[in-house]
Amino acid sequence: MILLGACAAWSLITAAAHDGRPEGVLLAVLAVIAGYAAGRISGALLPVAAPGAGASAGLALAVVLPDLSPGPRYAAPLGHAGATAALLALATGAACCAAWAARGPGLRLGLRLLAAGIALTGAAMGSAAGCAASAAVLLCSLAAGSMPRRGVGIVGLALAAALVAGTIWAVAAGALPEALESRFAPHRVQLWQDALRLAHRYTGLGIGPGRFGELSDPAPQAVLPDGRPHSALLQQVAEQGLVGVLLLAAGFGWALYALWRTPRSTPIALTAGAALTALAAIASVGNALSFTTVTAGAGLLAGWATARPWAGDSTEL
Repeated sequence: MILLGACAAWSLITAAAHDGRPEGVLLAVLAVIAGYAAGRISGALLPVAAPGAGASAGLALAVVLPDLSPGPRYAAPLGHAGATAALLALATGAACCAAWAARGPGLRLGLRLLAAGIALTGAAMGSAAGCAASAAVLLCSLAAGSMPRRGVGIVGLALAAALVAGTIWAVAAGALPEALESRFAPHRVQLWQDALRLAHRYTGLGIGPGRFGELSDPAPQAVLPDGRPHSALLQQVAEQGLVGVLLLAAGFGWALYALWRTPRSTPIALTAGAALTALAAIASVGNALSFTTVTAGAGLLAGWATARPWAGDSTEL
């Protein structure tokens, strides 16, 4: 709560310094808090049914909501492909956590089939990122069953997220060979470079939350006219400075630490960690964290994986 409060307070400070709009950050923080609280309560009462129902709801939202929303795809409730992929990854993680918490082999198999179905649904929807992220979470969950201790897995997830974030930063700084940079869309690289340029100019407090669209170059805006650099890391450093980046990284680090210390079994902890790491990777190259459905879903999954069921569960640190 102290860390999330610091995130909210810093967004207000940077907004006051540069006449920014912190409403989006505050809404994301509230969504994480509400999701985490709901996950802890429902996970304690219904350790299998709650994440299982959440996985089904996440899949339904990913499939139904974009088609019901008018306007361009980037304005849909789940955003562009990145937000949909993030929701599918979180839904897969929830289904796998429910499978590990289930007692009967039949129920466990059914929940794993649900997780596999979510990955296939991503492919059917044309979301290659969603299919890949869901498949990665499912494979990590299956591999977690053979890990006697979770510490190595948690460290590996942290390194994977750091590698993705470092790669995106290097692309924005032009520190990678052109052959590697060409794998990203040129207009997205332009947005990242523009965000890093603003970050160098306003290192301390940033330009203020919600102001990237006002100060960025018009050329990148014309391609993706939603006022965001499509990278949570670079948006944070441009709008809230280095302190904002440290708070964002601390939030992810706290989630992994909570999973390391959770009383739930090691497979559940590592499965949730894999889903949150997939979300971090997707958010590094997109604007997934700008959508309440995704941030609330991340809080729910973290709450389910760290809840202490009344019926008890084995602990394997």
